[in-house]
Amino acid sequence: MDPVSMVLGATIALGGFLFGRLVTKRQAREALEQQHRREQARALGGRQNPQPLCGCGHHLVFHDQQTKRCQTQVVIPGRWTGQSSSTYRQCMCQGYRGPLPLDEYYAPDYLNETDG
Repeated sequence: MDPVSMVLGATIALGGFLFGRLVTKRQAREALEQQHRREQARALGGRQNPQPLCGCGHHLVFHDQQTKRCQTQVVIPGRWTGQSSSTYRQCMCQGYRGPLPLDEYYAPDYLNETDG
């Protein structure tokens, strides 16, 4: 093998490696921005239709009616506990303390002329 071929091969390999790193970082950045946009849209959408979310981030429907405790499980990644797999535990939220949504009622259509 001549030295020119080796340098050319090393240059192509290094270029491929750097290109892969660049694309991966860009994809990760775009995923974070998309998640941030979704969270902002949810927060802005809350002005028009507020969602009853608790401090733990769970919806009101996941809280018990009598005790007000959260009934969902949360994931603890294994890297936090030193284990190889993730574990689950009960959410430690003490209760929903946010705004209560208004009840929805059915109102009959009074403008319907076929009823009388």
